[in-house]
Amino acid sequence: MQKFNSLKSIPAYLPIVNIDTDMIIPKQFLKTIKRTGLGKNLFYELRYDNKGNIISDFVLNKEPYKNSKILIAGKNFGCGSSREHAPWALIDFGITCVISSSYADIFYNNCFKNGILPITINDDQVKEISNYAIRKEKIFVNLKDQKIIFGNKEIIFELDEFKKKCLIEGLDDIALSLEKSEKISEYESKLKIEKPWIFND
Repeated sequence: MQKFNSLKSIPAYLPIVNIDTDMIIPKQFLKTIKRTGLGKNLFYELRYDNKGNIISDFVLNKEPYKNSKILIAGKNFGCGSSREHAPWALIDFGITCVISSSYADIFYNNCFKNGILPITINDDQVKEISNYAIRKEKIFVNLKDQKIIFGNKEIIFELDEFKKKCLIEGLDDIALSLEKSEKISEYESKLKIEKPWIFND
């Protein structure tokens, strides 16, 4: 998993509430277990018409937003099913930070496991920052200091310290387990002595 420290980008603004995971990545694209290749189908039903043609006025199909690394979204982002393909699609598209006033719990936690920083701020703050998206101006996200910096202003956001550590150090569930590999090996060695019948080798 890529480490996350800071990010500067023109944000894309998607002012829709209750964006569910099926809207983020529709069910027909869930057959793969690979984390790559899903970006082209992100928000498929909003980005393409019934014939598969690009809808030119959708925000992520327009310059400069098609290259945005930050997505500003309406409240309750990521609701619906618990599919991990949703953060996979976001990060494969290039989005590594989402700013909203609220998220579905499972989606929120899945973001941290995949290198995405989901920032929670209040509705008024979301509206204020969205003006920078409309004006096509960059904002700066500093994870270490937990700040969003825009113009001559800044917003401090709250974040669980363990989740912050995982993003900064690039630790997903596998990496966290590998950090404890020595203790796991010690336990297995002890178990082989105390309960040898468990092992068939």
